[in-house]
Amino acid sequence: MNDLPDQSAFPMSMTRADFLRLSAGALAACTLGGRARQSLAAAAAAMQTRPIPSSGQPLPVIGLGTYQGFDVGPGSAAYAQLPDVLRALFAAGGSVIDSSPMYGRAEATTGELLAAAGSRSKAFLATKVWTRGRAEGLRQIDESLRLLRADPVDLMQVHNLLDWRTHLPTLRELKAAGRIRYIGITHYNAGAYDELAAVMRAERFDFLQINYSLDEREAERQILPLAAERGMAVLINRPFGGGGLLRRLRDRPLPGWSAEIGATSWAQLLLKFVLSHPAVTCAIPGTGRPEHMADNARGGVGPIPDPGFWRSHPLAP
Repeated sequence: MNDLPDQSAFPMSMTRADFLRLSAGALAACTLGGRARQSLAAAAAAMQTRPIPSSGQPLPVIGLGTYQGFDVGPGSAAYAQLPDVLRALFAAGGSVIDSSPMYGRAEATTGELLAAAGSRSKAFLATKVWTRGRAEGLRQIDESLRLLRADPVDLMQVHNLLDWRTHLPTLRELKAAGRIRYIGITHYNAGAYDELAAVMRAERFDFLQINYSLDEREAERQILPLAAERGMAVLINRPFGGGGLLRRLRDRPLPGWSAEIGATSWAQLLLKFVLSHPAVTCAIPGTGRPEHMADNARGGVGPIPDPGFWRSHPLAP
């Protein structure tokens, strides 16, 4: 008998809240008996992966953002939930955890939890440099690696292009020294896309992190095609439009055709929309709640349609 709820039996009118109530008990089973672990292992095998173009390394298509959710301290109720968030990510087959010095305590929290669980090897850790000047950039990078307890770190990104001309040579030196595995750049504002495109054309990067969702589709016009042309892996932040999109949709019934692509919640449907773009490598929705992590992870399981699917199955944000 499977300890996880049979999602094929869920009505297509199920809301995210309905799904989360039903799945919360199954998620709690992560720390229980063998059958629960076997069920979660089976789910893990089903998460899709996509290759990092510069290396061919496969990356699971759903990860975790730590903005706000991980900016909490030990002893708080919010902090107490985070070990289960990471367990849910790994149990579902995910690995990418994205952070930044600008996220308050998030790097320290991530490093503490991975160390306590002995699960650093399961994580693909990404963070950012977000300051000006070479010396300050080096200091911040060293501090990030110390807080994350990750040296080397998997991915270091220049956050929002801040002083990128100064930081890029530093990152290349650190990559050559083995302290950084991949180099990337990020942005979240469509107003910066022209500058971003110029940088992408002028320099070589392993990764791009950009905002993209059903109601923030500007990246489709230039940035995502350019990333594919330049051989860059793409991490998607704000796949729910910063949260507002889910709030607008949560009380609506899912479209009946959701079953065709294995989506049983709005979160999964929106993530499958993002993943349907061929340039996208991994979506990193942020959360500090284990049941949300488990729900999000299912967006990387089962069919992911091609872009043409949405023309015949339109979604209104």
